[in-house]
Amino acid sequence: MSKRTRYKGLSEQGRSRARRAWGIYLLALMAWVAAVLLLAFLGLLVCSSFTWYSGPLYRLLTWVRDNIVLVCTFVVLVGWVFISYFFVARPVAQLEALTDAAEQLARPTEERIVLPEALAEAEVQLNAAREQALRDARAAKVAEQRKNDLVVYLALDLKTPLTSVIGYLTLLRDEPQISPELRARYTGIALDKAERLEDLINEFFDITRFNLSHIELEKRPTDLVRMVQQVASEFAPQLAEARLACCLELPEKLVCPCDPDKLARVLDNLLRNACHYSLPDTEVTVTGRAEGDQAVLTFSNRGPDIPPDKLARLFEQFFRLDSARSSASGGAGLGLAIAKEIVELHGGTITARSSGGVTAFTVTLPLETAP
Repeated sequence: MSKRTRYKGLSEQGRSRARRAWGIYLLALMAWVAAVLLLAFLGLLVCSSFTWYSGPLYRLLTWVRDNIVLVCTFVVLVGWVFISYFFVARPVAQLEALTDAAEQLARPTEERIVLPEALAEAEVQLNAAREQALRDARAAKVAEQRKNDLVVYLALDLKTPLTSVIGYLTLLRDEPQISPELRARYTGIALDKAERLEDLINEFFDITRFNLSHIELEKRPTDLVRMVQQVASEFAPQLAEARLACCLELPEKLVCPCDPDKLARVLDNLLRNACHYSLPDTEVTVTGRAEGDQAVLTFSNRGPDIPPDKLARLFEQFFRLDSARSSASGGAGLGLAIAKEIVELHGGTITARSSGGVTAFTVTLPLETAP
């Protein structure tokens, strides 16, 4: 149910309650007027059945009889004031209770929100919102702590390759008579460290982009088969270095309306994860198929099983499967979180499973744009 539909339902419910309250109010006034008229009629009948002698009570009753309209009007007005006060005071008290509850919701605590019995439904909804706000606050605090820890880790990691680059370049500068083989070796090491330094800097940019920008899609019909083949070919050197083979089991064509640049990043992240966590001399398998109006891509690799508690958190931002800091591998813990956001923006889903030494990520995407 959309927010607009939900709010519309709530407003209609509120109007229904208002109409019911007005109806009860009018019925109470009509009942009071009828009661006053009935009492006046019965009073006249009862008083006329007695023989009265001159005295204060007789004069009072005579005055009431002579001014019966005025007396009835006064009594009706007094009753109307009390009835109106009752019907107004109750909503005002409820409004004050709701105001206090709103203030408590603005600064949610573990203490439950308590409202009058008439507002039991609102109490349930406000407490649900309070609990959600507490969960969001806890999650934001944990994510912020993870991000801060990760920034510290990355800052320390930046120093290692930078020190190596400076050291080897200093050797090349200070040792002009160095052999060509050693010079090539030092140059290669410096280049590797510089590339690692670039990766770490890109991770800093990922953290900034993930927190400060919103991903916008530019969709167009794209053949997922060709995209997977292209990404897999780009990973050939990394797969070879990790002693891995890549097997593609894809149909001839699988056209999906998507943002190819953003979706390529999803495929890149999934293959990168497979490279990092696969056992040597095994195979990374990518399968694709159409299921109804959905395109299904599955990336599977052989490696240690992921514990269920970590499997459930794989798509959290700043979560890394291997919490140990490493300057050779392991990213900012944003790859899968960003992949999940991109896939969901396309109207799809991404899930993970790990058992029997096989870890698989499954991406589903709509083949046609929803009307």
